[in-house]
Amino acid sequence: MSGPLPIQFDPASLILLNVIMACMMFGVSLNLRVDDFRRVLKAPVAPAAGLVAQFMLLPAITCLATWWLGVEPELALGMILVASCPGGSFSNIMTWIGRANVAVSVSMTAVSSLAATIMTPFNFALYGYLNPHTREIFTSIALDPLSILLLVTLVLAVPLVLGMWVGRRFPGLAARSEKPFRIAALLVFLAFVGIAFSNNFELFIERFHTFFWLVVAHNLLALSLGNGMGRLLRLPVNDRRAVTMEVGIQNSGLGLVILFTFFPEAGGMMLITAFWGVWHLVSGLTLALIWSRTRAAREQTAYD
Repeated sequence: MSGPLPIQFDPASLILLNVIMACMMFGVSLNLRVDDFRRVLKAPVAPAAGLVAQFMLLPAITCLATWWLGVEPELALGMILVASCPGGSFSNIMTWIGRANVAVSVSMTAVSSLAATIMTPFNFALYGYLNPHTREIFTSIALDPLSILLLVTLVLAVPLVLGMWVGRRFPGLAARSEKPFRIAALLVFLAFVGIAFSNNFELFIERFHTFFWLVVAHNLLALSLGNGMGRLLRLPVNDRRAVTMEVGIQNSGLGLVILFTFFPEAGGMMLITAFWGVWHLVSGLTLALIWSRTRAAREQTAYD
């Protein structure tokens, strides 16, 4: 693989990116409630299925698959990073479009976002080191996992708690802000993706045929793991679909923030993470629309 193209960011730009990511998390947390966490305790099967698939199966299988297939180191490490991230907030929207169980989806997003403060740096450090193809790159960076832990806490956990507090204290503000925050989150995320691609355009053209199929297959694996866990535990259809979306829609924005902050010259990792963010929106929306149509058809048949 040709050398990665460096991505230059001054310290002020990196701080701005982290602040924007924290604001995105704050916005999507405005309508979370403590009951969303209590729901996990009352009905833990579906969220537990998603968390196992999300933080245990997906990173481990990604590590083994990239090792066995001999995926190029930077691309493999990018896949491991994505697999280590929690479910993305867009999974809630996709679940709603697909007419599945939104309550389960929201509960899983809340819990996985908190769990990610520990599991994301742990999984990334563990599997980045265990894969012999990525170990040299990972160790050469001499990255302290505690640094990633601090970053994830600041851009996920702290804004989540603050967003919940503000949403409870000012419910009217939360209701008015939800839609603008979600639109802004999507636009900012696409801006992240645009920056990643624009700074790696030559590498993007040169390696498109390689990373395209890796991302498509990786996303299919994530969706299949969520669906498989749901089927294994015989979850209701709508719960299973919520789990599928939660595992298949990763928080690629967090992955990009980690890359921009700690791996600014890892062009291959950047392309995997950025294209993942585009592709999972395409695959998630497609799947949600299919689910929506099949459910509507079933309801019409029952009505007739």
